[in-house]
Amino acid sequence: MKAAPQAQLRLIDLQDLDSSLDRLAHRRRTLPELAEIERLEGRLTELRDAIVAAETEVGDLRREQKKAEQDVDQVRTRADRDQKRLDSGQVTSAKDLSSLQTEIESLHRRQTDLEEVVLEIMERTEEAEGRVAALNAERSGSHEELAALAERRDTAQREIDDEAGASSAARTAVAKDVPDDLLGLYEKLRGQFGGVGAAKLFRGACQGCHLALNTVDLNRIRAAAEDEVIRCEECRRILVRTPESGL
Repeated sequence: MKAAPQAQLRLIDLQDLDSSLDRLAHRRRTLPELAEIERLEGRLTELRDAIVAAETEVGDLRREQKKAEQDVDQVRTRADRDQKRLDSGQVTSAKDLSSLQTEIESLHRRQTDLEEVVLEIMERTEEAEGRVAALNAERSGSHEELAALAERRDTAQREIDDEAGASSAARTAVAKDVPDDLLGLYEKLRGQFGGVGAAKLFRGACQGCHLALNTVDLNRIRAAAEDEVIRCEECRRILVRTPESGL
């Protein structure tokens, strides 16, 4: 392939711009805010599930407490009723009196046991409510942090996009100086070799693969016409000659 030396030199300008665009695209994909946002969004999902579970536990405990308090009320009512019977003097049989007193004592013990159950449930409810409050506070803080991260991400992306826009405009202008066949080869090689399709020959070494050329290859390049498009024998990228090529 033939191309004017100046057109070949423009490939280096084009490569610099393409490499810059690739770096900008990589920066955009790997902004630290993106990883933090992903982490926070995952945590918010965990918090949502944890809050639902904690609120469900609170609801269950409140129902359990209500049932236990009702049991206490029933036992207390029954004990009060028996105590009134005992105090009224209506029960005169010694056997009935003893039985009634035994029942009242049993009811008082049962009431005490149930009241302890109510207190234990109240403590568990308070702990569960504390967990709900703590989880909600963490969720609120995470939402605020997420909003701040999203703002920083958007600012960084806008800056990158502005820089990429300027580089893209410059690339369009430079690409016009490169013949279509040379440009097509360059684009093909860029796709094959990690985004680098052309490199300088600098002091006898290819700047694409960073390997020094042997004497035979250097002599071949020295003998080639100025408009001959040279390819690196090692990496097959377009090798652009400059005053610093060491020829």
